[in-house]
Amino acid sequence: MTAEMTTEFLPAFWFVLVAVLWTGYLVLDGFDLGVGMLMRGWARNESQRRVLLNTIGPVWDGNEVWLITAAGATFAAFPHWYAALFAGLYLPLTIALLALILRAVSIEYRGKSRTARTRRLWDWCLAGGSAVAAFSVGLMLAVCTTGLPLNANGDRVGGPFAWLTWEGILGGFAVVGFSLAMGWAYIGLKTDGGPRQAAHRHLTRWLPLYLLPMGAWGALVVSRDGGLLPWALLTLALVAALGARAAARYRREGWTFVGLAGSLVAGAAGVFLAVFPVVLPSTLDPAFHLTAQNASSSDYTLTVMSWVAVVFVPLILAYSAYVYWVFRRRLAETHIPESHVVTPV
Repeated sequence: MTAEMTTEFLPAFWFVLVAVLWTGYLVLDGFDLGVGMLMRGWARNESQRRVLLNTIGPVWDGNEVWLITAAGATFAAFPHWYAALFAGLYLPLTIALLALILRAVSIEYRGKSRTARTRRLWDWCLAGGSAVAAFSVGLMLAVCTTGLPLNANGDRVGGPFAWLTWEGILGGFAVVGFSLAMGWAYIGLKTDGGPRQAAHRHLTRWLPLYLLPMGAWGALVVSRDGGLLPWALLTLALVAALGARAAARYRREGWTFVGLAGSLVAGAAGVFLAVFPVVLPSTLDPAFHLTAQNASSSDYTLTVMSWVAVVFVPLILAYSAYVYWVFRRRLAETHIPESHVVTPV
């Protein structure tokens, strides 16, 4: 491969890999965030909340690694994109970080609470942190596809709320809605009894409403910048979503989860393909767009990162698949023992 071909190929390769990492995060941590929101949005008693918490207990922290990896890959492969994005969105991203910390702390501390009042407090922290984190991540990803007011140096122009646009708000609601849908799908897949029945009812009735903002976001981006293939991928995403609803109606929980995940993968592929090679558009002047080429690291850095990714990414995926296989059994309220205080000997 010639030096010129390498210069063109490596940024495109890492653009695809970063898109895969963000998509994987939305699928995996998406159902975590959805289950967290449902701790107060649906669960009405302690046994139901403990069932929900135990479904994500073995996997939630591993799923968050996808967010760290996606942000780290963005920093290493596209430092100019990372700098412009995180400097321009420092306020919502700080809020997202605090929400994720609150969510993690609430999961760990809830089980150590001695009273129902403190458990309710941590439940609200878990639900609120999950909702705020999902909204903030969705807003950030929407801005990456719709743009910031960037000048020729890649610096944001305007006040601290220049990022607060209706497109960003739509992206925030898109990820919140998708997370709720994935949360219900995961509950239907991992539980039995009351939670499983509730998942069937909600997905059968409300799934189109959950996915409506995500569909509107995808259609908005593709209508501005896309061609035939992005529209075909959005159509495939719609077909997968319809298949997920049909599977939910017939109580095929596994296919419901796969259908929703496939819908996101196809839709995200269409959106990323529509905006490529732009990684962060400028709303001031198209000449100020950050692209995969002008925002990337050196060829040497990308080459080293590529070899590391080829070796370690399959190992990480294999380990993650093994964890899900180990904890594949369903949970029911009858599996959860009564709450009790453990007194140290």
